[in-house]
Amino acid sequence: MDKEAKMNRRTLLGMAAAGAGVLAGTGAAVAAAQPRPERPRPPDQVSARDGTRLFVRDWGDGAPVLFLAGWTLPSDFWGYQMAALQAQGLRCIAYDRRGHGQSSDPGGGYDHDTLADDLAAVIEQRGLSGVTLVGHSMASGEIARYVARHGTGRIARIALVGPTTPFLVQTPDNPAGLPREVMAASRAAIARDFPGQIGSQIGPFFTAQTSPDMVAWVKAMMLRTSLQAVIECARALQETDFRRDLPRIDVPALIVHGDVDRSAPLDLTGRPTAELIPGARLVVVEGGPHGLPVTHVERLNAELLRFVRPA
Repeated sequence: MDKEAKMNRRTLLGMAAAGAGVLAGTGAAVAAAQPRPERPRPPDQVSARDGTRLFVRDWGDGAPVLFLAGWTLPSDFWGYQMAALQAQGLRCIAYDRRGHGQSSDPGGGYDHDTLADDLAAVIEQRGLSGVTLVGHSMASGEIARYVARHGTGRIARIALVGPTTPFLVQTPDNPAGLPREVMAASRAAIARDFPGQIGSQIGPFFTAQTSPDMVAWVKAMMLRTSLQAVIECARALQETDFRRDLPRIDVPALIVHGDVDRSAPLDLTGRPTAELIPGARLVVVEGGPHGLPVTHVERLNAELLRFVRPA
């Protein structure tokens, strides 16, 4: 090998060695810059006491916020709130009530004692503590009954959005309620034609500005719910009295309610609910219907974030 060839060979070998050193250094730097591994992700279900499988969404890390959807609605309904709060560093969890969404359909257990115990199973099996509970519509009763049965040892605060508590039935001590026969007739109509009832009643759930696609999306979610769950949950939310449960909430509480909510009129539900919970704060959304999580996304997200992370 001539002198020039030897020099070229030494140059190439030197360059290769230098390149390997650079790559090794780069690899070490990249490895050092990798984020810490996230917490292990648990399975997407928990088991209720009777073996019912409850589907759970669990997004992000940080302080936990657990969302419960209303009558006929699955956890998908909370997507706009979960995405926004997760982006602010919070862990957002939601689950499908039995007979709803991707949870199993056990053929029973739609009384509020069982539903409250389902909530307890989610909290316990997810290892949640210092959790903020956020419930829409019927879920307000599940949360109130959970507190009555299990206390607030794991709970940091509670937010109720368009609650149906404290009591909807007309009685001598609740004259503003609805007659039982009216409620029974509504359940009978659902049993005859659930899609027709949803179609005829869903309009006031939204505002005039709500897109047809949003309305169709929410309606489709409702219609996927087990018919037995629909009827029995309607009976439970209409006839259960939570007036003794609500005063037992001893953590900070927020009630957010629309002033044109026709599904759960403010003066029948949101306002007396706030009055029964010690120290609760009531926020009235002007022009707000029952579907605040999809009609007033920015306003509700801001209220929830301010509540979860007070200044």
